[in-house]
Amino acid sequence: VQLQASGGGLVQAGGSLRLSCAAEGRIFSSYTVAWFRQSPGKEREFVAAVSLNIGNTYYADSVQGRCTISRDNTKNTVYLQMNSLKPEDTAVYYCAATLYGLVRNPDDSAYAYWGQGTQVTVSS
Repeated sequence: VQLQASGGGLVQAGGSLRLSCAAEGRIFSSYTVAWFRQSPGKEREFVAAVSLNIGNTYYADSVQGRCTISRDNTKNTVYLQMNSLKPEDTAVYYCAATLYGLVRNPDDSAYAYWGQGTQVTVSS
């Protein structure tokens, strides 16, 4: 499974971005896909996850209410809509996938496949 993350960019505080994670290869509905982010000097942190089969979602407290993760199984793509962006959301955002993963597991070691990351910069 190969993952391609895109959609990052520079946005002002309060603005919005939509990230995309396109999967290539054999990805089944039993996969869970998540977004993580990493800022300079900080550990990678969980942002949100979605199960591809029934669409269960889970969010980190830091983005709850501001972000929406969704999937389009016909396009093998997962999206992260981010609204009301804050400077502290600045990070490289990575998408990751795992088979039979639990959406409520924020541990990045549970994810076997990773995309290359896309930079999100929020200016104040």
